[in-house]
Formats: sequence, C-alpha cells, structure tokens
Amino acid sequence: MSAEEATLEDKATEFADTFTALTRGVLGPDSPRFAALNVGNRIRVAPLAADGRSMRIPVKIDGERCLNLHVQHFCCWDGTNKYIATDRADVHVFFEGVQDPLLRYEYLRDSRNPPGAHLQIHAHRDEMAYLLRLGEKKKGRPAAMMRKGKLPRLAEMHLPVGGHRMRPAFEDVLLLLEREFAIDVEPDWRAVLDVHLRNWRILQLKAAVRDAHESAAETLRDIGYTVEPPKGMEPQREWSRLYWP
Repeated sequence: MSAEEATLEDKATEFADTFTALTRGVLGPDSPRFAALNVGNRIRVAPLAADGRSMRIPVKIDGERCLNLHVQHFCCWDGTNKYIATDRADVHVFFEGVQDPLLRYEYLRDSRNPPGAHLQIHAHRDEMAYLLRLGEKKKGRPAAMMRKGKLPRLAEMHLPVGGHRMRPAFEDVLLLLEREFAIDVEPDWRAVLDVHLRNWRILQLKAAVRDAHESAAETLRDIGYTVEPPKGMEPQREWSRLYWP
C-alpha cells in the first residue's frame, strides 16, 4: 500500500504502534498496548481495554506503582487531506489512588485562546491565588469564572508551551518523570526515547516548514542549497498554525 492509498485508520494504527514501542521500551513490557479506535471523523489513539475504555499506564518507583499516565490522541487529516494530524492530545499525570491529576499537558488543534498547546498544574500557591483574584476586576478568565460562582484556581491556568508546532511531546513528559522522580525504566530506555523524540522533532519541523516554506527555502539557500519553488506554489500563509499561541 502506498502512502497515498493509506487510510486515516492505517496511519493512526501506525501511530498507536509507535506509542506502544515507546512506552514498553521506557517503562517496561507490561505497559498496555495502544490501539486505534474510529470515533466518527477522528481516530482515537490510546491504551484501550476490550470495551473501548481508556486504560492508564502504570509508572513505578522502586518497584511500587506510584504514578499513572492518561495518554490519548485524536487523529484527523490535516488541511490538505495528505498528512495525519493531531486534533486533540492529552497527557495527564496522576498520583496513584488520587483522582485529581498532578499535571495536564494538553493540545487542541483549533484553539488559540486558551493556547492550543498548554500545561495545567494542579497545585496551590498563595501568591498565584492573589494574582488571579486581582484579575477578577478585569475581563480575563478569572472574572468570567467569578461570574459563574467559581473561585479561580491555579489548576485552571493554561500555561503556553511552545505553540502548535513547537509543543512538547509525550517523550518530554517521560524525561521529566525520570529526571525528577527517578521512575523505574528499562536498561536501554534512553536510547529508545531519544529515537522517538528525534522522530517527533523532525515531524514537527516538517510541519513548520510547510507552514513557512518560503522562509525555509531562504534558510536553505543561505547555507548553500539550490532551492526553486514549483510552478503554482502559493505564498506562505501569514497566519498559519506555526504562529498560533
């Protein structure tokens, strides 16, 4: 089957297999397998039980299950119907036995406000609460929340993390957990993760080049390449996802 003949479900299944290889290569062979499930105009990629419910990925420290990961992606075609794209992605970190997550890395393809790629931290800091209360007097999200009878919480702040093209990957979250919490990992975990992270960065670079192909061509010419645009090439868009928050 050629790349042109591959269906969205085919691409999503490959994507799921990549996640399975990553999690098992880093966290161990008992990590649940990712699967692709058609949910209408999107394909959900996540560790799925037989009934279609999402499974959390166990993370151990010194052999004891201390954390759980909720990881899911909803895949769709990009604007050209040629490349697979992520419509929504969630990576949530939970402490074992606690329903409220510690961290939430999320991505929403069509969102600009809040930022499409963002981090939410479920914690409390008096100074941050004070700043959010100051925002009640303005027209921002804290004021809107107060009108709904809800106190602003740090967990509801959407911290931008590089925009739609430069956002962190699941691999970055695994690196964070290993570095900060010394989670249990496989002996060759870093080599596995580095390959996956490199592939992710190249994938995002290609997407950014498609957004700003004239700038990319200019840079290639500056370093000695000969680059000529094909006939009928449209100019790069001034407000593509590369520039979205």
